[in-house]
Amino acid sequence: MALKVVGAGFGRTGTLSLKTALEKIGFGPCYHMAEVFPRPEHVAMWHRLAFENQMDWDHLFSGFHATVDWPTARWWREIAAHYPDAKVLLSVRDPEAWYKSMSDTIYQPMKDPAPAGAPEIVRRQSEMVRKSILAETFDSRFEDKAHAIDVFKRHNQAVRDSVDPARLLVFDVREGWAPLCRFLDVPIPDEPFPRLNDSATTQAMIRMMSESMRKA
Repeated sequence: MALKVVGAGFGRTGTLSLKTALEKIGFGPCYHMAEVFPRPEHVAMWHRLAFENQMDWDHLFSGFHATVDWPTARWWREIAAHYPDAKVLLSVRDPEAWYKSMSDTIYQPMKDPAPAGAPEIVRRQSEMVRKSILAETFDSRFEDKAHAIDVFKRHNQAVRDSVDPARLLVFDVREGWAPLCRFLDVPIPDEPFPRLNDSATTQAMIRMMSESMRKA
């Protein structure tokens, strides 16, 4: 099974809502950071990619039809090249709102290394995230707001500049079903577009994942 949609947008651009939307219109399961930790083999594969530059994309995405969010957005070029028939979906958001959302939610658990004595899966997940996202994407300067927003803007422009417009959709989840369904050539569902990426929902997910990590 080959991927049909490659998500190139950073985390906190509505990716949880977008994951749910894609699954509702026939492009699921959709890979998202939430899919990584429950799969220890995937944690190991992402860690190997981050530190040894090795990945079997077909094995990783076996059973999946789409990707959104990190860590896949970090390697969107490689994934899009590996699946040349897949559409590329760039989820975007107002840069100031994006930075505030990042700061208020996922940056907090990202920035601290795994505690001493943490299970191996927790250590590997933490190391992968800190290296691939905080160090390599944001140059270990995420708390420099101007720098982080500039990285966000440059990333989005790089996607726009390098992907064939016929293959690319630049999408704000506030636009709802119409542009997404038109791009993917599927009917518009008779239900509201999912709204799951608010900070409260994400904070609840972080608490749940943190609890899972403590029990791992």
